[in-house]
Amino acid sequence: MTRVLVTNDDGIDAPGLLVLAREVQAAGFDVTLAAPARQSSGSSASIMAAEEDGHIRVERRDLAELPGAPVFAVHGGPGLIALIAAHGAFGDPPEIVLSGINHGANVGRAILHSGTVGAALTGGLNGARSMAISLDVGMDPREFHWDAAARVALEVLPALQQRPRGTIVNVNVPNSETPRGVREATLAPFGIVQTTLSESSEQRVRLAVEDLPNAPEPGSDAAALAEGWATLTAILPVSSEPFGWEASLA
Repeated sequence: MTRVLVTNDDGIDAPGLLVLAREVQAAGFDVTLAAPARQSSGSSASIMAAEEDGHIRVERRDLAELPGAPVFAVHGGPGLIALIAAHGAFGDPPEIVLSGINHGANVGRAILHSGTVGAALTGGLNGARSMAISLDVGMDPREFHWDAAARVALEVLPALQQRPRGTIVNVNVPNSETPRGVREATLAPFGIVQTTLSESSEQRVRLAVEDLPNAPEPGSDAAALAEGWATLTAILPVSSEPFGWEASLA
């Protein structure tokens, strides 16, 4: 069976994580679940961790909903989890890294800061095929359609398996039982929300999250998501193109 690491940045107890792992296991994949022991949103691909005597603390868990699957709570972020998984921390390295289902969309160039996307990037850089999956729950959700997001992930997964190792995709799903389908889109210039500095002094800084004031750019992931589509965007983490330094000096 294909080895799959399921992780997230919302923490080991997040409902979207369990739904994704359960559905992927039911589809016949060999699932290992390893996620942060606590919330790690905004950690990007950081490999910082809480250490004790030079070791990263890892706790084995048992989940009745995932029979036979190894489950770990790690005192570190999702990027670190994807990295140590690639080096055999949880058994044989995963062939696929699935990061999510995130509580909230990850669209636009702001995905740079996302721990959900950071885990997928780290997995891809270490030879796995990777997917970040997020559910667009908005600012005040009344219900959560985790199952719909898991179904979209499983729909995309066969195509991902056919791509070269190191392929990374970012998937966002509207918070609806019936998304219109999957549409490939470009990254919006900004995220679905904006972060602003609301208070600043010599000792303290406070950030606020606000809705964007303008309509999303047509053809972008933010626009397609707002129209009810699940969006798919390929992420290229490292450029293989030369900078052209010599040519710039000519």
